[in-house]
Amino acid sequence: MAYAPVPYPKPGHAGIALILTAVREGEVFAHDSSQQIAANKVAASGWDYLSRDPQDGNKFYPTQRGREMLAAHKLGGDIVVAAPKTKVATERRIDSIRADNRLRNLDEKTVLALMDNIQKYGLETPITVYGDVGAASVDLGAGGHRLEACKRLGLDAILCFHKRGDELDRQLCEIDENLIRADLTPADRALFLHRRKEIYLVKFPDTVREASLKRGSNPPSRQIGETGKRFTAATAEATGQTERTIQRDVERGEKISRTALQMLRGTRHDKGVTLDQLKRLETHEAQEKFAHDLIKADKAVTAESKAIRTIGQKHNREMRLNLVCAIAEQGRRKSGDMPRGAYAVGYADPPWQQEAWNDETGQDKGLKYPSMTVEEIKALCAGNNSPFTMDAVLFLWVTANRLPDGIDVLRAWGFEYVSCMVWDKAHIGMGRWVRDRAELLLIGKRGKISLAPLPGTQPESLYAEPKTEHSRKPVWFAEQIDRLWPQLPKLELFQRRESLADSDVRLSGKWDFWGFEASEEGDV
Repeated sequence: MAYAPVPYPKPGHAGIALILTAVREGEVFAHDSSQQIAANKVAASGWDYLSRDPQDGNKFYPTQRGREMLAAHKLGGDIVVAAPKTKVATERRIDSIRADNRLRNLDEKTVLALMDNIQKYGLETPITVYGDVGAASVDLGAGGHRLEACKRLGLDAILCFHKRGDELDRQLCEIDENLIRADLTPADRALFLHRRKEIYLVKFPDTVREASLKRGSNPPSRQIGETGKRFTAATAEATGQTERTIQRDVERGEKISRTALQMLRGTRHDKGVTLDQLKRLETHEAQEKFAHDLIKADKAVTAESKAIRTIGQKHNREMRLNLVCAIAEQGRRKSGDMPRGAYAVGYADPPWQQEAWNDETGQDKGLKYPSMTVEEIKALCAGNNSPFTMDAVLFLWVTANRLPDGIDVLRAWGFEYVSCMVWDKAHIGMGRWVRDRAELLLIGKRGKISLAPLPGTQPESLYAEPKTEHSRKPVWFAEQIDRLWPQLPKLELFQRRESLADSDVRLSGKWDFWGFEASEEGDV
């Protein structure tokens, strides 16, 4: 005989209380493990009496089906149902909470997400600590991620539920909070449940399974139906897991070396099938060797993949640079005139108008070379006047007070600012707001073909060398440019070939020069 399913199964007392609170107040928070278990159950598929907040796993909202269930069972109207049990949270200084020797490392993503949530809504779920309210210091039981998030936000105090108990009670609290979480890996569960069983049997030795059976009976391998608060039954009640699942995870934790489990934690081998293979090995030494070999093989594969990827990246970059070089060969170069579309790399030190501040006169003493206005510099290589290819990289020198103008020049010349390098001149110079001892080399890019350096080949962003004569920049910067783009044609603006030392890399044949200081002979 078939029975029709009950359209609105009635949950337990705790579940009903949570649903009533959610309907009455618009939302409900699961403050402890027992409420979390009850809320998860009535929110599960098939019940759907509550819906979980997508950002806060402890917040739930009422559903239409939940309201219909209350109406079907005549709850919430004339019948008064007791509200959920409440606990009082007390504010405590964060520096009085000890959080050492945690069983699980903090997850950085979880901490950052909690920081964002706490900034917006405040701490909605207090942490649990062990010790009296008036004690000078207490030990953290549950809520390590929440505590760390509040520390990083600079908060002085945090709401706490205070409990009494010893170190074993504190560990049980931490383990149970972690076991409720859905993001635990199989290795995590094996480690936590094995430790929970050790603690539980120390605190409740009379719950050992064999002791609860009648003398002379043959102990079955699985005793799910046994009466009494056995470990599996008590853990199932505390965590909401089935006894079968708990027995499986405990068996893995008991039979597998703790070292082997720690080695596999968080790796791609942290799976039930791998742990079941491990537990069949007879000795811990064999298990640890098996885990070590898995990790070693992964590292070898990773190294080989990285080498292959590096070769591929290098080959692809060479192809791109060759293409840009071929395009640059089609550009126009004519002595005395600004080239057109002929260079893929630009290096420029424009003659900015500067106010060389003088303590006596309070004004500019005058530069040693003709200067140009910002508008003149912008117009020099703008639009059709550009000497650079459509895909190119540009290095532009600016002083600190000309930084906005430097960005404007980059844009006027068709480049997007991406980064900068700094020349530390080692000696302090003049300045109106600050005494300058550095200049900036802005880096811009343009086009669809990436000319970025290969990973691992990038130069450092800071270089120190004492300044010499006015405006002369260290050759180190040109050497870095030549090293990264040896085959590409390069144009340096406002530079004389004759002013370079014989060993200068810019005399290699891949550099041309144009501008106020460029001589007519041998230059563009």
